[in-house]
Amino acid sequence: MARRPDIVLHADAPIHLPEEPTQARRFGKTRTALSTAVLEDYAELIADLLAANGEARPTDIARRLGVSHATAIKTIARLKREGLATARPYRGVFLTEAGEALAARVRARHRTVVDLLLAVGVPPEAAEQDAEGLEHHVSDATLAAFSRFLRARKG
Repeated sequence: MARRPDIVLHADAPIHLPEEPTQARRFGKTRTALSTAVLEDYAELIADLLAANGEARPTDIARRLGVSHATAIKTIARLKREGLATARPYRGVFLTEAGEALAARVRARHRTVVDLLLAVGVPPEAAEQDAEGLEHHVSDATLAAFSRFLRARKG
């Protein structure tokens, strides 16, 4: 891999491992974020489809997420088990109150992450793409810091 001149690597820096419980907690947070990221993405997309089209059909969800119809159906079933969505035959998927709240939280997280990335000079499309992953992994404390930074920058 070619070295980029704008990235400084510190190969000679000593490695300091955190205490085991601390490191385990950090890795656990990532595993938890990965398991909920799919549900969050589905809830956000379903809310967007409902707002834009008045319906969220499994076929549309599958196409927009780039997954198979079977995968979309399986995940929609998980949303229903979690109490986040309902489905009506021939009418598509609808979010419950809890699903709508989740979608709103995810949308706000996404917007904050995108705004921060744009503020530090990331191109718009890259900011949108990168936010799709980052929004699921940042803590509330980090999001609050992002928001404070963005407000201070505007003020």
